[in-house]
Amino acid sequence: MGPSAKRTAFYGVLVGFAAVAAAEVVRPRGGSAVLVDWRRVRAIAQQGLRSTGFETTDLVAAQADYRLLAAELERPLLEFVGRLPRGAVLPDFEAVDRRGWLELNLTIIRRAVDPVVEAGHLPNSLLVQVGREGIDRYAGYTLGFLGRRVLGQYDPRLLGQHEAGEAGLYLVETNVEEWRRSADLPQKDLRRWLILHEMTHAWQFAAHPWLRTYMEQALQVVLDSVAPERSPLARAAGFAGVLPAQWRVVRQVQATMSVVEGYSNLVMNELGAKLLPGFDQLENAYRDRSSGQSVLGTLMWKLTGLELKLQQYRRGERFCRAVFDRYGMVGLNRVWEGPDSLPDLDELAKPDAWFRRVSREALPARSPR
Repeated sequence: MGPSAKRTAFYGVLVGFAAVAAAEVVRPRGGSAVLVDWRRVRAIAQQGLRSTGFETTDLVAAQADYRLLAAELERPLLEFVGRLPRGAVLPDFEAVDRRGWLELNLTIIRRAVDPVVEAGHLPNSLLVQVGREGIDRYAGYTLGFLGRRVLGQYDPRLLGQHEAGEAGLYLVETNVEEWRRSADLPQKDLRRWLILHEMTHAWQFAAHPWLRTYMEQALQVVLDSVAPERSPLARAAGFAGVLPAQWRVVRQVQATMSVVEGYSNLVMNELGAKLLPGFDQLENAYRDRSSGQSVLGTLMWKLTGLELKLQQYRRGERFCRAVFDRYGMVGLNRVWEGPDSLPDLDELAKPDAWFRRVSREALPARSPR
C-alpha cells in the first residue's frame, strides 16, 4: 500500500471515528437540561472573590455616610445636568461587600437569561453538558474577576423588574476601601467622586423615562433571537443565532451604553474638579489603577471581552467631552431628547456630524427594530 493509499485509509478511519464521536456527543442521555447552572456559576465566582486578602468593612456606617453625602451632592448635580421631572426621585445608595455585589448581579443576569434558558430545555447530551460547563466557567470567572474591581453600580431594573421595586444605586465598599488604603486617597472625596458618577446614571433614567423603555425593547429583541421557539441549534449556539436585524440592535445598545458611561464620567470629572479638593489626586489614582494591570489582569480583560467594552466607553467619553467643549451642557443634553437623538457607533467618532443631524429638526421617537 503506497503512502497516498495509507493517508486515504488513515483519513477514512479518522472520519469514521469523528462520526462516532459526534453521534456520542449529541446522543440523548435521558431527561432535559438547561445551558446554565447558576449554583456552579456562583461557586466559581466565589472562589475568585476569595483570592484577595481584604474583606472586612463596616457596611452600615459606610451606607449612612454615602446617603448623607449624596443628599449634599444632589442639588449641585441637578443644577449642572438638569432638573428631574415632577414626581421623579433618585434612589438611595446601598453599600455592599463583594458577595453582596455578586448576588446582586446574579439576580440581574438571571432576570434577563432565565426566561430563555429555563423555558428552553434541551435534550440532555454530552454537547449540552460541555457547553454548559464552558458557559458556567466563563460567567463565574468574569463575575469573580469583576467582583474584586467594580467600585459602584446603578441597576435601572430593566425588563419589567422596575415594577417590583425601585432602581438601585450601589457602592462596593470593600473595593472602595481597599483602593483608598492602597492609594492613600481622601475618604470623603473618594466617596463623593463615586457618588457623582452613579447618581448621574440614576438621573439619566429618572429624568428620561423613554431610556428605560428603549433599553428594554432592545434587550428583548436580542433575547428573542435565542428564544425557546427557535431551533435547538440556534438556542445552543446562543448569539450565533442572532440575525443581522438583531445585530443592528446590539450595535445600538453598545452606542447607547457608551454614551451613558461617557456622560457620567464627564459629569463626575467636571463637577469633581469644582467640588472636591482632592480631585487631582483621585484622577491620577484612577488613571494609575486603570493602566497598572498585572499580566493576569490584562489577560482577563481581553479574554472576557471587557477590554472591548472599556474601549467603547472611552469612545463615549471622548464623544461627550467633544460635544460639551463645543456646545456646552445644553448641546450635550440633546442626546436625551429621544431614541433618534442618540448617536450610533459611527457618530461617536463624529460629534460635529451628530450635532448637525440632531439640530436640524425635532426628532420623532423611534423604537429599536
